[in-house]
Amino acid sequence: MPSDASQISPPIHSKVKAFLIDLDGVLYVGSHPIPGVRECLERMDDLGYRYRFVSNSTRRCRESVAERLAGLGYDIPARLIFTPPLAAIEHMKRMGKKNCYLLSTIDVQRDFLRADMSIVDNEADYVIVGDAAEGFTYERLNSALGLILDGADILALEMDRYWKQPQGLSLSAGPFVAALEYATGKKAELMGKPSRQFFQMALDDLGLGPGDVAMVGDDIHSDVLGAQEMGMQGILVKTGKYRADVAKLSGAKPDMVCQSLASLIRHI
Repeated sequence: MPSDASQISPPIHSKVKAFLIDLDGVLYVGSHPIPGVRECLERMDDLGYRYRFVSNSTRRCRESVAERLAGLGYDIPARLIFTPPLAAIEHMKRMGKKNCYLLSTIDVQRDFLRADMSIVDNEADYVIVGDAAEGFTYERLNSALGLILDGADILALEMDRYWKQPQGLSLSAGPFVAALEYATGKKAELMGKPSRQFFQMALDDLGLGPGDVAMVGDDIHSDVLGAQEMGMQGILVKTGKYRADVAKLSGAKPDMVCQSLASLIRHI
């Protein structure tokens, strides 16, 4: 695998008109913005590139994500941010369902309440699993188990194995979704990356097809492979949870590898 974007030619396909960009690990790690990224976004603006932010972060509602980015020095409106709870809400609307049991943080519940969804403890249509952090208690997981066995379907907001915090890697929602699948024998439906419907939400908002868009992320599976399977270019950055051994074992071939999003500025 190439060690940096400069070893790949051509760097950005001439058809690319817009970028889908991950947040955690690409714009920031923990409470620290990644140097040079804001300048890269400004350069994209100057050159007429468009972008949307697609994150598997499921600890915050859309508005809270935008507020956090503002605190890190990024001027990114909420309307440009796409998160798995939004996809889950759209799925529930399409299915004509409103009742859900949420395994998530309290903040994420705001997205569902704003959309007039009902958060319940009984008779749920869906058990929706995000990154509940310390909320993944035995009691809550056991309640989810009972609801699924009683007929509720599982919506996984994301299936990431782990994510990068300043103190190291932390479990994400994927292992807990897998536990519920194993216990119930029921398969979860994925709402976040790398699901096609999640990427399609952002593409529809841009009004572009996948051949006109490149995805930038630190996850070789959810970001790069997911984008490539949609027909987008996949750009891997060596920040956040990037690990060389994981990237190598994946067998994936990113269209570009960058030290960070900031270094992409030299190739657009």
